[in-house]
Amino acid sequence: MPTLVILVTYYNIVEFTVGSRSVNKFRMIERHFFRDKLLKTFDFEFGFCIPNSKNTCEHIYEFPTLHSDLAEEMIRNPFDTRSDSFYFVDDKLIMHNKADYAYNGGLQQLPSQ
Repeated sequence: MPTLVILVTYYNIVEFTVGSRSVNKFRMIERHFFRDKLLKTFDFEFGFCIPNSKNTCEHIYEFPTLHSDLAEEMIRNPFDTRSDSFYFVDDKLIMHNKADYAYNGGLQQLPSQ
């Protein structure tokens, strides 16, 4: 059976390009779920971004330790672990991205939609 590696400290690099207009109050909120259980929320503020710029932001943050029963349940139920990422500029939602995760080592195909 596959094992789920639990990362306590998570390192993330976000890279994005700004077009011809400046961006004020750029913010990303990311929520991670297993089924209906919220695992963790991350809230990143990038602030002001100058026009025509390529930006890189590094984040190091802690992820909660998962109980072994929950980790095993996540392995047994691929694609029931999800994240929602919300992107805001000037406090207005500009994009919402969803992702599904499988921690079963590829033993089961993507469920039919």
